[in-house]
Amino acid sequence: MDRSSAHSPGDRTEYSGIGRTGNDSDDVKKTKLKPHLKKQWCIPAKSSSEFVARMEDILETYALPYDPEIPLICMDEQPVQLLDHSRPAQQMKPGQVRREDYEYVRKGSCSLFMFTEPLAGWRHVQASERRTKVDWSLQVQELLEVHYPRAQWVRLVMDNLNTHTISSLYETFAPEQALSLAKRLEIHYTPKHGSWLNMAEIELSALTIQCLSRRIASMEELQREVTAWEVERNQAQKSVDWQFTTEQARGKLKHLYPEI
Repeated sequence: MDRSSAHSPGDRTEYSGIGRTGNDSDDVKKTKLKPHLKKQWCIPAKSSSEFVARMEDILETYALPYDPEIPLICMDEQPVQLLDHSRPAQQMKPGQVRREDYEYVRKGSCSLFMFTEPLAGWRHVQASERRTKVDWSLQVQELLEVHYPRAQWVRLVMDNLNTHTISSLYETFAPEQALSLAKRLEIHYTPKHGSWLNMAEIELSALTIQCLSRRIASMEELQREVTAWEVERNQAQKSVDWQFTTEQARGKLKHLYPEI
């Protein structure tokens, strides 16, 4: 749940140097105040029936046994800034690492769509210029008709964005095709401030660390890089071993449940 994070909502610690004494300095050391530091969390509302209802729905969905005819797919998106070098880098030499100038050239931005089936160790990443309703619909069409054409339907876990709706299909395809796709989707939305429940977010984190921690200048180059990452990870059948259960949530996250 910790996404690098810390203070409760509205908490702010301030410290002024005005009127300090020698003892004040000692007190600061004792309490270890560091007002220049902060951390960020996904902080859900307390006693939120909407949050816990959606959270438990996701956790119960994750607890279902593997069924190849009804695959569980997690989906997420991530923006990517395209950057190029302002001048050629110096290639590495024995005893010397590759050297890049700190200046860079902005080449625009794009988005990545991530689909992953954790229980099968499979994922697919697609670069897109935009992340509109039409873009999402086209990605869903590819998921159902290209990657899972024989599945009865797909359990799709994703964040509750305004583009992630059945209505988006009707804005993209003819009614007959939109309905056909919609019938094969069983959608499970993560709660607001609960994106940590989406396993596709974990895959995107791995992709960012292993593949995107360098300058990539074009969407074509980006697609080549993420495809190579995807193939290698699929061949190794890397997966997410989800351990958090509904029973654990009711204990560790008791403060999120309404008092009855």
